[in-house]
Amino acid sequence: MAFLHIKDYRLTTAEILYHYPDHPALLQTYVWQNMDIAPDYPELHRFLDFWRRNLDGKLHSIRVAAAEIMRAGALRHADHLHLLN
Repeated sequence: MAFLHIKDYRLTTAEILYHYPDHPALLQTYVWQNMDIAPDYPELHRFLDFWRRNLDGKLHSIRVAAAEIMRAGALRHADHLHLLN
């Protein structure tokens, strides 16, 4: 994990909407998550190329979110704890 952080990898999540192969008017959601480099996202592009070559569902849209890996210095303890019954 430390090696990935040095290369500026980030936890990347992509919400992929695609047309259901048997019913193209319907959309299905697939969530992909991996370590990737923003803003080029080479791992995501590799996955999407695989999708286009090998899977039947035509891609509709893709939303991408990326977050830096949390470090020990970024963690904080909570000041208060509230329990709900």
